[in-house]
Amino acid sequence: METPEKKVALITGANKGLGLETARQIGHLGIIVVLGARDLQKGEDAAAALRAEGIDARALKLEVTDPQDHAAAARFLTQTFGKLDILVNNAGIMLGGEFGKNDTSTTTLADLRKTFETNFFAPIGLTQALLPLLKKSPAGRIVNLSSVLGSLTLHSDPASPIYSAKSLAYDSSKAALNMFTNHLAHDLRDTKIKVNSAHPGWVKTDLGGDAAPMELVDGAKTSVALATLPPDGPNGAYIHLGQKLPW
Repeated sequence: METPEKKVALITGANKGLGLETARQIGHLGIIVVLGARDLQKGEDAAAALRAEGIDARALKLEVTDPQDHAAAARFLTQTFGKLDILVNNAGIMLGGEFGKNDTSTTTLADLRKTFETNFFAPIGLTQALLPLLKKSPAGRIVNLSSVLGSLTLHSDPASPIYSAKSLAYDSSKAALNMFTNHLAHDLRDTKIKVNSAHPGWVKTDLGGDAAPMELVDGAKTSVALATLPPDGPNGAYIHLGQKLPW
């Protein structure tokens, strides 16, 4: 087992896009980054690219919807580091519908179930599997990648910029993830672990598309900030670039 003085971070869906940029920024802070990826070879390639930048990066085969991979991740982290300081539940999907239109009447149960498996059930399962390791950290941090589209308050306000953007499966999965953040933060309130939801912004990724106004470097900033919060930082909050969002 390594006994690193450095912090150790696991980022899911980290072989590309927002996950990879989050890993890059965290890694440049001197933190060891473990890149979770469904395709191990893609994860290895991404880790090699980060190592070329001077970052201590490792790849881990991690299909977030597979409980066996959750257990394997826990074994790997236990055997390699004996702890985990940061967990960024970044992996997510968006199925069906057209952005800016209400698809509630046509969303299939299959798309709802698949979306919830990745965006809601997977982060809960992985987090629960890794909590014993996070509790060994002097300052554990859990970041759940949510979205402003998970805000019931903003969806209910006709003056809100997201009022007409209603994708039932994605939006409801992120609202549910926010509830997990709220409840887990309360559950761990007497520990040094902080749990928060991050809205990265509308970012140029495979999910966000080319029309998105934000670049990856800015989209990762919220997750990185929440992953490295000081002791007096927020807990159980819903944040975008340092500002709290309405639930």
